[in-house]
Amino acid sequence: MNNPLDSVDLRLIRVLHTVLAESGVSRAAMRLGSTQPAVSSALRRLRAITGDELLVRSGNAMVPTAFGASLIEPTACILREAQRLVEGAGRFDAARSTRLFRLAAADYMDPAFLPQLIATLKREAPQCGVDVLPLSAALDYRHAMAEGEVDVVLGNWLEPPQDLHLAPLLEDEIVCLVAAEHPALRRGLDLQQYLQAEHVAPSPLRAAGEGVIDQHLHHLGLQRRIAVHCAFFNLIPGLVARSLLVLTTGRRFCQRYVEAGLAVRILPCPVPFPPLTYYLLWHARAHHDTAHRWLREQVREAASRSPTAT
Repeated sequence: MNNPLDSVDLRLIRVLHTVLAESGVSRAAMRLGSTQPAVSSALRRLRAITGDELLVRSGNAMVPTAFGASLIEPTACILREAQRLVEGAGRFDAARSTRLFRLAAADYMDPAFLPQLIATLKREAPQCGVDVLPLSAALDYRHAMAEGEVDVVLGNWLEPPQDLHLAPLLEDEIVCLVAAEHPALRRGLDLQQYLQAEHVAPSPLRAAGEGVIDQHLHHLGLQRRIAVHCAFFNLIPGLVARSLLVLTTGRRFCQRYVEAGLAVRILPCPVPFPPLTYYLLWHARAHHDTAHRWLREQVREAASRSPTAT
């Protein structure tokens, strides 16, 4: 009796995943380095094997069917495991690999860091895919790394998780960002004025809890007045520029907006904070994987090239 799996080879799986992820034959052919007729032929075979259209037209666009959409993550998983089998324990060939790297990152890092990192990854590993996921309360990053759904996590913690491998990446000074017309620029900002001011803060990374700034304040027996919580960190400087809100975060992040000409200014923070340290985290399951080691090295090198904010 013939095994149905005999009709499916790894290239078909790769074509299936790429066609579904790109929602089109032409874009899939470009990504695969193939021709449109060859990808169309493979899609016809896949439709015959599955008994499903997999990709259908919706208006002017192509979209996966419900069954097709359900295959995107399983096919990605098959390709990741196949890549591990091919690479074995040998050297990772970045120039030829088609691996998908998944990074979860906080959006309050230096705004130039991630674009620089992604540009490096695409230059050194042009056929690899890169997914950047938000480090938020909705993401259980420990579980995601344990399941191989996320490769590395980039963020900051007062006390980084001890159950994961970690490497310090960047250190930053905690400062305050205020509007260019904020009264504190004329009179200064002492501790009492800081605590009485209205603050804007990012939504905590944990579903229940507080961010690192308020964790440290509470450790000192202090509490500030948070008037606004915002889940989109890169929108906060714009809120600050149009209000009397105070943002407390790293100098690197603030400096980019000052240099970009936004009507904001940086003030020293009157609260004694330790340096804000950003970490690279990864799971033990990936510690010895050659592709993961390469990825971690690229992250560390990008961090070392990141200019110090002044």
